Amino acid sequence: MTIERVWVGPPRTDRPELVFLHEGLGSITLWRDTPEAIARATGCAALVYARRGYGRSSPVELPRPLTYMHDEASVLRELLAEEGVRAPIVIGHSDGASIAIIAAGGGLAVTALVLIAPHVFVEDISVRSIALAAEAYRSTDLRERLAKHHADVDNAFWGWNRVWLDPAFRAWNLEQFLPHIVVPMLVVQGSADEYGTIAQVDAITAQARGPVATLVVPGAGHSPQRTHPAEVHARIAEFVREAIRRRDR
Repeated sequence: MTIERVWVGPPRTDRPELVFLHEGLGSITLWRDTPEAIARATGCAALVYARRGYGRSSPVELPRPLTYMHDEASVLRELLAEEGVRAPIVIGHSDGASIAIIAAGGGLAVTALVLIAPHVFVEDISVRSIALAAEAYRSTDLRERLAKHHADVDNAFWGWNRVWLDPAFRAWNLEQFLPHIVVPMLVVQGSADEYGTIAQVDAITAQARGPVATLVVPGAGHSPQRTHPAEVHARIAEFVREAIRRRDR
C-alpha cells in the first residue's frame, strides 16, 4: 500500500508536529498553501498525506464500507508510528476532521485538534449537497477538475459519494467519541457551509471534555481555509501556539 505524503514547513524539532487530514474529495494539493502557511507561522513541521483512494496513494476497493472513516483512523495511527510522530496537533477538514475525532476519541495521543467543517452526525443538508455533487460529477467539468488532483479520480469520488448516499449511513454518529477528548480543540465552521450546519459545532462544544474554541466565518462555505485564508490561517496559528504553551506549562 502506497501512502503519498510530504513534510512542509520548518525542519522537525522538539515542537509538536502538525498533521493535516484532507476532506472527502481532498488531496495534498487541494490543501493549497494552508499547511505551509500554518507551519511557517507556528514554527512546527507539518506532515500532509493523501489517504488511500486519493491523490497518488493506492486506490481502495469499492464500495467502501460505511466504517471507512474508522478504518482511516487506524491507518493514521500506523502512519504516525512509521513517521515517528508523537502527540501531534491534528488539523482535519470535513471527513479529515471526523477521522481526527475518531482517532483522538479512540485513544490516539494528540496535543490538540483543529476541526474545519467537521461532521459528527449526518444532516439532511449533507445528503442533499452530496447528491448534487454526484449529478455535477456526471454532467459538468467537476470530474475533469478533480482529476488534476487524483491518480484515480473515479475511485476517489465514488468511494466517498456512495457511502454518504447509502441510506444506512444516516445512522452514522461520532458523538460517543467526544467525551473522551480532553485536549484543546478549535472548531472552524463557515456560516454558509453547504454540507453541514452549526449543529455540528454545538454538539462538539457541548460534549467534548476539553476546552473548545470556535471560529464561525460569516458567509464562508465548506472550505473557509480556501475562501478566507488570512482570517482562518491566523486563527489556527494562534490556537496552535497557545496549545503548545499550554502543553509546556
